Amino acid sequence: MRVLHIITTLAEGGAEHQLRLLVRRLPYDCEVVTLSRPGAVAAAMRADGTTVHEVLTTRDRDLSAVIRLSRLIRLGHFDVVHTHLYRACVQGLLAARLAGVRHVVATEYHLGGAGGARALYLIGDRLGLLTIAASEQIADRLRALGVPDERITVIPKAIDATEFGYDPALRAAARERLGIAPDARVIGGLGRLEPGKRFDRLIRAVGEVPGADLLLVGDGSARPALERLAVIEGVADRVTFAGAVGHAREMLCAMDVFASPSDEDTFGLVVLEALASGLPALYATCPPLEQLAAARSAVSGTERLSPHDRESLPRKLRTELLSLQERDGARLPVRTAGERYDAAELAASVGLLYERMADGRSPTRRGTREQSSITRPNDAKRRRRRRAM
Repeated sequence: MRVLHIITTLAEGGAEHQLRLLVRRLPYDCEVVTLSRPGAVAAAMRADGTTVHEVLTTRDRDLSAVIRLSRLIRLGHFDVVHTHLYRACVQGLLAARLAGVRHVVATEYHLGGAGGARALYLIGDRLGLLTIAASEQIADRLRALGVPDERITVIPKAIDATEFGYDPALRAAARERLGIAPDARVIGGLGRLEPGKRFDRLIRAVGEVPGADLLLVGDGSARPALERLAVIEGVADRVTFAGAVGHAREMLCAMDVFASPSDEDTFGLVVLEALASGLPALYATCPPLEQLAAARSAVSGTERLSPHDRESLPRKLRTELLSLQERDGARLPVRTAGERYDAAELAASVGLLYERMADGRSPTRRGTREQSSITRPNDAKRRRRRRAM
């Protein structure tokens, strides 16, 4: 089976890393198209032996890009086209239909409520578009747009916990580069610096946690306002803005406590990454951890923030820093939210969906996931396939 993945960008975001984890584990001839200039994730995928094409465009509706994509699909004899992010879905859906590919899949990571998205998915329904929702919340939003339930399947985001293992050498290097003292107690936040992420709460909270520094990793439109807020709150000398990074491991190693203050996240993947790095984690919302807590299987070293108590964040930060002192700065054990959120499970679930589509079976059949025949090919086998193409 030949699969073409089309993604809006291959820079440094969460969707890009999800695609990297997926393609690395699928035992098919997978190639990737990016609609924006490639970045760090594209370089990592090419290093893995994945072919990455560039069909550059700056508009959601670009007929020339659709034609170029359609030509690439026909020449590549792809069996499945899998799109990631809105622009790729708009153009990839049309290109696949022009090229005669019947099996088209889209993964929706953080769907907004724009009218354009509604029109796209209603058109997609008529053309046979199947959508993978990265969380139950996104699936609910798709249903609210009018997408039939039988065209939606939930396959949650995932991580490879081994990619986030704690390394004291990385910690020392990151702190030295950022100008953070080796013995500083560092609270960390990671994500796009946008208003909905509510990093303003972290900046205000650190003012109520004596002796703690704050490390914010990411970039976005809210950064200037956050920098001004740090000055206003009198903590500018204790807040470090690290900017965007290609991979979170080094920055997580530099932290002592992780906090995710946004109550608008549909998944909370960064919280799971923090757990894999051995950090205690405070979160406003993280559905995987909330489900475990509701089932009386709460993950140790995690605390949910109260949405109605503004003192919840600074109080729990102070508690975690006291615990850090009691264990002499030692890291916590690696924890996970279960196999469902492991990258191998992500690939197995997506691969089974492809197989069911190819066999003419309903890809969104409810019930326990069947045993998939998918196994990750070794690197030598992948290289042989590439040379034969």
